[in-house]
Amino acid sequence: MTVRLSVDRARWLEHVTTTLDAVRPFAEPVPVVKGNGYGFGRARLAGIAADFVDQICVGTIHELDDLPTGVEPIVLTPTLREPFTEHVILTVANAQHIAAVRHQPRRVIVKLASPMQRYGGRIDLIDTARSAGLDVIGVAIHPPLAGTDDERLAHITGQLDHIDPALDIWVSHLGIDALATLPTDRRWKLRLGTALWHGDREAMHLSAQVLEVRSVSAGTCVGYRQVPVESDGYLVMVGAGTANGVHPLDDGRSPFHHRQTRLPLIESPHMHTSMLFCTSDMPRPSIGDWIDVQRPLTWTAIDELDWT
Repeated sequence: MTVRLSVDRARWLEHVTTTLDAVRPFAEPVPVVKGNGYGFGRARLAGIAADFVDQICVGTIHELDDLPTGVEPIVLTPTLREPFTEHVILTVANAQHIAAVRHQPRRVIVKLASPMQRYGGRIDLIDTARSAGLDVIGVAIHPPLAGTDDERLAHITGQLDHIDPALDIWVSHLGIDALATLPTDRRWKLRLGTALWHGDREAMHLSAQVLEVRSVSAGTCVGYRQVPVESDGYLVMVGAGTANGVHPLDDGRSPFHHRQTRLPLIESPHMHTSMLFCTSDMPRPSIGDWIDVQRPLTWTAIDELDWT
């Protein structure tokens, strides 16, 4: 085990519980478990989510197998291929999506256009889906993260006059204060991902294990690219690389820290190892030490989850 996510279980679960309870007076919360499971792993996170809710959102039809029995899955990304199971709610956002899934009775959510300009159709897409024999159970409005809650609310509420009151309205990216202002004569469902699972960042810590430390002299060529070392110091091999989703930061800096000191990369990480360099006057980790990794959890494949 060389890449580890440590989680203060009690603190993390307290945040999850508090967040769900805060949403429930205004909307039904529906957790999102997609991608790499927000760093926890999809199957593991879905099992936790199932302790709190009866519905779980996944990203695509290819993520359905990781859900436990007893929960109702909602697929957020439209598909052009029908899933094998009938007991799933799909999302459609254009006529081609509707045509792809209309071959059997199917519950769907119609995604409406938003400033995201990603997926979404006009309001008449609801009638198109119904005419194709689909059971439209709701509409989804997905405003962007950019902007204010007031702007997101204005976009959502501005479409209500054209939406069948019998349909659930699925929204996202709204804080509790904004949720509290939504009209109470509609049924709201709030998708919760990052705010739910990563809302208390202090409860989580990402680290990687040092597997080798060796002294090196200035001018020695090292690594795949035979990069010359600029001064005497130490090479530090860390068991984390591109297989774990570990890369340099956007500005090229190393994502690794030891005792609040950034350890520079000799070269870009490779599959399972990153080669770092410590000058003689830097704090130097030892073999077996765990050092900090500065990477988004949604981009990282961990080897070990440590509940503390």
